[in-house]
Amino acid sequence: MIFTSCEDDIMEWEERPEDQRVTTAELPLELQEKISRYDALKTYTDNVLGVGIILDLYMNDENYRSIVNENFDEVTVGYAMKHGAMVNSQGEINFGPIDDFIAQTNEAGIDVYGHTLVWHANQNASYLNGLIAPTVIPGSSGASALDISGLQDESFDGWARNNPGDGITIVDNAGLGDNSEAIQLVAGSSSSEPYELQLTTPEVPVVAGHEYEVSFYIKSDQPGQGRISFSGLEDNYPWKDWYNTGGDGTEAFETTSQWQQVKITVSDFTGTSFGMSFDLGYEPGVTYYIDVDNISVVDLDAENETVNLITNSDFDAGTLDPWDGWGNESTRSVSAEGEGYGDTGYAMVLTNPTAAQSYEAQQLFTFDEPLEEGTEYTFSFYIKADAPATLQVELQSEDYSADYSGAIEVGTNWTQVVRTITPTVADRQKFIFDFGESATTFYIDDVVLTSGEVATGTPPVIIEMSDEEKAEVIGAAMEDWIVEMVTRYTNEVTAWDVVNEPMREGGTLRDGNVTDPASDDFYWQKYLGKDYAVTAFNLAGEHAEPSDVLFINDYNLEASMAKLDGLIEYVQYIESQGTTVDGIGTQMHVTLNTSRKNIVEMFQKMAATGKIIKVSELDVRLGTASPTVAQLAEQADMYKFIVDSYNEYIPSAQQYGITIWNISDNPNEHEYWLPDESPNLWDANYERKHAYKGVADGLAGRDVSEDFTGELDY
Repeated sequence: MIFTSCEDDIMEWEERPEDQRVTTAELPLELQEKISRYDALKTYTDNVLGVGIILDLYMNDENYRSIVNENFDEVTVGYAMKHGAMVNSQGEINFGPIDDFIAQTNEAGIDVYGHTLVWHANQNASYLNGLIAPTVIPGSSGASALDISGLQDESFDGWARNNPGDGITIVDNAGLGDNSEAIQLVAGSSSSEPYELQLTTPEVPVVAGHEYEVSFYIKSDQPGQGRISFSGLEDNYPWKDWYNTGGDGTEAFETTSQWQQVKITVSDFTGTSFGMSFDLGYEPGVTYYIDVDNISVVDLDAENETVNLITNSDFDAGTLDPWDGWGNESTRSVSAEGEGYGDTGYAMVLTNPTAAQSYEAQQLFTFDEPLEEGTEYTFSFYIKADAPATLQVELQSEDYSADYSGAIEVGTNWTQVVRTITPTVADRQKFIFDFGESATTFYIDDVVLTSGEVATGTPPVIIEMSDEEKAEVIGAAMEDWIVEMVTRYTNEVTAWDVVNEPMREGGTLRDGNVTDPASDDFYWQKYLGKDYAVTAFNLAGEHAEPSDVLFINDYNLEASMAKLDGLIEYVQYIESQGTTVDGIGTQMHVTLNTSRKNIVEMFQKMAATGKIIKVSELDVRLGTASPTVAQLAEQADMYKFIVDSYNEYIPSAQQYGITIWNISDNPNEHEYWLPDESPNLWDANYERKHAYKGVADGLAGRDVSEDFTGELDY
């Protein structure tokens, strides 16, 4: 076999004149080689160049931190400086992580942007909602022996208005709770003796030797006095510690405009029944109110015929044993003392972190013996949650078959659930709460399962705060948060997002009336009204340095001119109330298809406000984690266009700067924000992308790579 070459001719070299030779500096560079030769981004601009970061990565990942420190002037922490991250369940601010972080940025010479003071998301909504939660007054500890039906139907059957003064009537909507009734008793203008305004109850049957608890709620339109006198006791005019304060007994109790509970015990009966009278004639011209539904006389020594099949039902031993549970990364614990139903004792606390199927998070109690097939059981418990939620109860067998209660709706106030359930087979041995459907925390107390009826006593009373009271409480919470944050970091943070995302898409102000808020959503404006931002800017301005820059910030302003117009009008309103908004931030989470015409129009409108303008959270999403070369080039071009437009249409005196949102496409940075995407300037391996060049060229105002030569860099 003979091998031949394709070309037997020998190449002849030609010597060119020196002035026609191509030097190494003139050799064309590949794109990635060009990108690698760019300097750090912040060297291409005199404005602030910021970046949104994840605090844990900055503190613990040296490569991540070095990229941030080398390329940017300012950092914005994505979550860790927000209310939800820093405020605990008692309203205390944990400054530790941010103090440590700022010490690190100070060492690196990097500024920190304050993000964010007032927003509706990422709040400790559980704490804030708890501040304005209704007062829940537990009902009586057992069934009442006093017949109040004559009050409830307003007939006064069985009740005696012996000395009615200027009137004893039933008044609608005057009781403790919403739509509840009260007895109104009006003392005459010359009244001076207690019996001159008197209402007497029906006779109450008693068991000799038993102790009875008498309780009711009372208030008056002005300071007053009253007592309870009796018939059928050895001492019918007892001196008592009427309000159960632990003090000495007195002849009478004093009343005010606030509801107070009279609670006393009696046991010195002379027969098989007793009566009592409300004697309120001490002071002339006083009007008294007694809540109808919560007048009770309870036998404290009555035998409890209910046999509870669940042990450790009230968790007051401070343990969950023998309860157990699992699923969906849920957690279970015992509350702090005093957080049980009625603000006493303990409760079982079940937290489900993410919404799933109901059965995917469970808490169970296992009986020693199976329940009886075909027997109707009654279960009851008190429950509330951090947010409106749903759970169910099931009776389960070892093979996981079960009988179900059906969905149980849970609110944010303590309520008692009472249901019946019947085992359909003979081996139901587990009582289970299925709580996986709602991502929230449940609080459960006083769990009872019995084959008889559950003795419930009188129901709890729920007293809502007025709108004015809620505004006062939430306003104080906002003031504490803003003042504490701004004063703590007065030397380290010189610019703040004071109010974030106040607008709806159509350009109207958010009002907080949403049907399905997230568990960490809290709308300050729902309680403080339109002026919530006025208050926020006033507080921030009073406690910040005069040179600090205070921003209002929102998103989709490049997509909705109506939203932008609404935001600008709101800024004008805020300032018309006597405070100052220094700047407006536009987030700019955009795509390749975002209208460039709209971007230009947005910058033009923002410039016309005369305010300092900041691009606060810029990224360009591609809709994929595996973009093509062409998509990467388009992404770079969009970044460059935005930076160019900002520099062109925002006067230099109004330019604060641009913040890029996140460093790279690494999944660690996109667990919650744009997962499986590639919106950033570095790729998943922290290598510069084409977008890096786009931003650098935009900042520099030219194609920086045109300065590069073909000389090799060593």
